[in-house]
Amino acid sequence: MEDGIDGDLYRKVLGRYPTGVTLVTGMDGDEPLAMVIGSFVSVSMDPPLVGFLPGRNSNTWPLIRASGSFCINVLSDAQEDLSNAFFRRDGDPWEGTGWVPAASGSPVIPSCLASIDCSIHEVVEAGDHLFVMGLITGLSHVDEGSPLVFLGGRYGQYRAMA
Repeated sequence: MEDGIDGDLYRKVLGRYPTGVTLVTGMDGDEPLAMVIGSFVSVSMDPPLVGFLPGRNSNTWPLIRASGSFCINVLSDAQEDLSNAFFRRDGDPWEGTGWVPAASGSPVIPSCLASIDCSIHEVVEAGDHLFVMGLITGLSHVDEGSPLVFLGGRYGQYRAMA
């Protein structure tokens, strides 16, 4: 790493901050695509923008980018297996994963807590990643459930205090 920052220390320190787990989906022609992303962020309400950071070496992102749109699917704490299926890519992770097309055509996974359909607004180089901003074109959510979170190299749960 540049500036003398140790890579192991970097991961250990930043691993102290929890992130939500999302599945960013898109299409390559008729083929559904997905990437597990923990860097999802709300960017702006006016205009309505969200963002995420795929690695520059991602094989999936260029295919999604070519479609001009993507959908953020917010995973619930009951979807650790779904996350692992897409992350590990053992077999076809879409097998048994129900989805419907959003208005953009990107896959919406109805069992997720929320889905945010977007058109690609801007892509900015950010070190070894890209910062992708999407203009929100559609939203959906369920009223029950808790998000899947990742902290210190492990999945976890968030429970709101009553």
